[in-house]
Amino acid sequence: MAFTLQLGQQPPDFRLPATDGKTYSLADFADAKVLVIFFTCNHCPYVLGSDEVTRQTALKYAPHGVRFVAINSNSVNTKPEDSFEHMVERMKTHQFPWVYCRDDSQEVALAYGALRTPHFYVFDQERKLVYTGRGVDSPKDVSMMTVNDLDNALAEVVAGKPVSVPLTNPIGCNVKWDGKDAHWMPAEACDLVLPGMPAR
Repeated sequence: MAFTLQLGQQPPDFRLPATDGKTYSLADFADAKVLVIFFTCNHCPYVLGSDEVTRQTALKYAPHGVRFVAINSNSVNTKPEDSFEHMVERMKTHQFPWVYCRDDSQEVALAYGALRTPHFYVFDQERKLVYTGRGVDSPKDVSMMTVNDLDNALAEVVAGKPVSVPLTNPIGCNVKWDGKDAHWMPAEACDLVLPGMPAR
């Protein structure tokens, strides 16, 4: 059985507290034509390097009914800077155009099969997974970026087209699982796309 949610699958529901003081579930985003759920954190250089590109993408597609939900599932025992308090501070500072939720139990990260930070999941109007993987091909240093896979996928979804590259490997720090070494990943959490194989 694959660790990560498979193309065509529905998003597992959740009920998570967010930095704005509210608690969110999938029902709160029922009005979104397209829903982007992504796993992120406060400290990862791949997140910090690409957050502004992600912001631009979120703002670009907001008029098309695309909504973004960020989820931080990292263990605070491994990375204390990923605490809810630090999440609140980060949102106050940066005012990102998404809801930022805390998955303390890591159950949501397991349900989605989140591999790295950042790891994106795009669901269409029928809430079928149509894209999963990286945001861009050089998230740590976007000056070296040659492709924005998330932007490309959203452009095709909002145009009513099938996503031409629906699957890529997320690039970033691995999710920090509680009680495990900082670099530990589940054995079944292999790459989504094997080297040398086309990403479709």
